[in-house]
Amino acid sequence: MTGGEPGFAAPLGADERARFARLQAAFCASFPALAADPLAPRTVVICPSLSLDPEILKRVAGVNHYEERLLCLLLLLRLPRTRVVFLTSAPIAEPIVDYYLHLLPGVPARHARGRLHLLSCDDPSPAPLAQKILARPRLIQRIRESVADPGAAHLSCFTVTEWERRLALALDLPIYGCDPDLAHWGSKSGSRRIFREAGLDMPAGFEDLRDGRDMASALAALKRATPDLARAVVKINEGFSGEGNAVFRFDGAPEGAALERWAADRLPRMAFEAKDMTWDIFAYKYNAMGGIVESFVEGAGKRSPSAQLRVDPAGRVETISTHDQLLGGASGQIFLGAQFPADADYRLEIQAGGRAAAERLAARGVLGRFAVDFLSVREGERWRHLAIEINLRKGGTTHPFLMLQYLTGGAYDAARGEFLTQAGAPRCYTSTDNLESEAYRGLTPDDLMDIAAMNGLHFDAGAQEGVVFHLIGALSEFGKLGLTAIGATPQRAEALYREAMTVLDRETDA
Repeated sequence: MTGGEPGFAAPLGADERARFARLQAAFCASFPALAADPLAPRTVVICPSLSLDPEILKRVAGVNHYEERLLCLLLLLRLPRTRVVFLTSAPIAEPIVDYYLHLLPGVPARHARGRLHLLSCDDPSPAPLAQKILARPRLIQRIRESVADPGAAHLSCFTVTEWERRLALALDLPIYGCDPDLAHWGSKSGSRRIFREAGLDMPAGFEDLRDGRDMASALAALKRATPDLARAVVKINEGFSGEGNAVFRFDGAPEGAALERWAADRLPRMAFEAKDMTWDIFAYKYNAMGGIVESFVEGAGKRSPSAQLRVDPAGRVETISTHDQLLGGASGQIFLGAQFPADADYRLEIQAGGRAAAERLAARGVLGRFAVDFLSVREGERWRHLAIEINLRKGGTTHPFLMLQYLTGGAYDAARGEFLTQAGAPRCYTSTDNLESEAYRGLTPDDLMDIAAMNGLHFDAGAQEGVVFHLIGALSEFGKLGLTAIGATPQRAEALYREAMTVLDRETDA
């Protein structure tokens, strides 16, 4: 069942593809009626499988707990006839489950708990969750038994690869997500093709590169086209959160025919964004997946906004949100968190650019949530927006927005680029997956609940402001957790975020 790359599933055969297509077609046909009736019985099977490059994944601290980010979907239980089947590699601590159920607005936790089925592989190994489930026929049977009506059920996944598609076939359920056959359009090379078709500005560069020779040739071509170019970015097609990127410097570059050979010799000296990445590993991944080379976008006032969009099963494109991403790493390419909404100076421009790309994706049959990322540089009184990449999956900006939506019952107003509560009041947030400190190590979920209760670190349903935690399972071992702070203004959200960090540091003497 494995393909050429470790951890990657082999493609489906023709008969399996046809059966998957029939499942998806039936889902698209039944979706409008289900979506129109929030009281209709349905089952959502949540598989937060991180079917991403294992070599890069293992460099993310606490990555074995990142499945918990989709616990935000437990708030679907606010719909009184909705059942949720939540699948994990390892069991989730009961205090964490209780934490989410007590966030439910208007639904008794006991009522919700009766409609929640938590099923685990009891296997924290780094293999993709969907792969682990497929290796456990009895678990597959328990999942099937937890689905009341397969005709009113679907899979919701973090990523959709061949593993998740095989799981869908094993469960006889459709997926609300992108068909793996279309995954290329979410690669770095595919993104550039979509941006070009949509008429979006993007960094000068080259896509569909295959190996070190292509890298060196592209780097030389960029330098010849822009002699004062100081840096370029080399990206693996399937890299994520900036972890598959490397920065190449042109210091001391010669002119003329020697430039390409010079670039090839210096490829091993690139600055890799991923921790402990080496040239040998990077080159192996690049040769296996391909990639791009782009000019490094310089600028003192540089921002990294993104637009989140969705194509629903009826083919409609919906704008979900805009964010300003919070980035770190050696050259500021590693995703750390986000602020919602993006800056008022340009959020509607980012939204329009994202939608232009989304329309092209929808025309190709893409389904589900995705993000379109930009780099924005101030030029005088205006901002120049350069489209960078498309992520055809849920991501680091998915769960905080869902928490805001489910906690308040409000909706995104695309005309204003703001989220409004049911009372019409705006709400903003600051969120991170990377609240990390050595001093936090050893804190259990119960300890965190105690600290939160004693210091008022909670979401106030009346004021519709406050903080909510995620990635709680990573706290004790890795000293790491996630946090979303929701406020009426960006300044209020940031203040609540800082207050939560101050409390945690004080309680742990960080």
